[in-house]
Amino acid sequence: MKAETFLPSDYIPAEDEPFMNDRQVEYFRRKLLAWKLELIEETQTTIEGLQGAARNTPDVVDRASEETDRALELRTRDRQRKLISKIDSALRRIDEGEYGYCEVTGDPISLRRLDARPIATMSLEAQERHERRERVHSDD
Repeated sequence: MKAETFLPSDYIPAEDEPFMNDRQVEYFRRKLLAWKLELIEETQTTIEGLQGAARNTPDVVDRASEETDRALELRTRDRQRKLISKIDSALRRIDEGEYGYCEVTGDPISLRRLDARPIATMSLEAQERHERRERVHSDD
């Protein structure tokens, strides 16, 4: 296990430092872990809310409204579950020394992109090419 890297609370990765140095890696690890914890807490709140909402509502309109709300909560919960899986994948890439590099080109992903979307696996250019190909194939 690697010794923990000291990070000032106001640290933000900069383009003028070596790419994915220890400080940058630790910054993104902490960012991903904090995001995951936030999602897990939201999930727990959702589960508690759904368990508390399981009651017999005699009014048909109220029951339909509750069912709609419950379906929306479950869809949100499913998106969060998928997002947690992507966060875990990003944390694995950090452990393997592959984080921050495009899975298509092998080039570094910009720090601005990683800061905005720390689960990114492709550079912006590779992502745009991928999306253009998907659009072309979905039109067929």
